[in-house]
Amino acid sequence: MTSLPERIESEPDTVGRDLGRLVLTLVELLRQLMERQALRRVEAGDLPAETVERLGLGLMHLEEAMEELRQHFGLEPEDLNVDLGPLGRLLAPPAE
Repeated sequence: MTSLPERIESEPDTVGRDLGRLVLTLVELLRQLMERQALRRVEAGDLPAETVERLGLGLMHLEEAMEELRQHFGLEPEDLNVDLGPLGRLLAPPAE
C-alpha cells in the first residue's frame, strides 16, 4: 500500500492558480447540476413563465461570471474537467 505524502508539493507561483482551478471546478460542477435540474423542471412544465425567465437569466449571469474568473486565472473550460481515472471525467461534455 502506498502512503500519502505528508505535504502536497506545490510551486509558490502557481498555488493561487491551482486553488482557483479547484474552486472553479467545484462551482462549474454545481452550475451544471443546477442547469440540468432547471431544464428538467422547465420540460416538466412545473414552473411559471416568470420563473423560467429568472432561471435562464441567472444561469446566463453565472456562466458569464465563470468565464471572467477562468480568464482571470488563465484557464480554459477543459482545464476544469478533472480526470478521475477509471471513473472518467468529472464534468459533462458541453451541450451542442
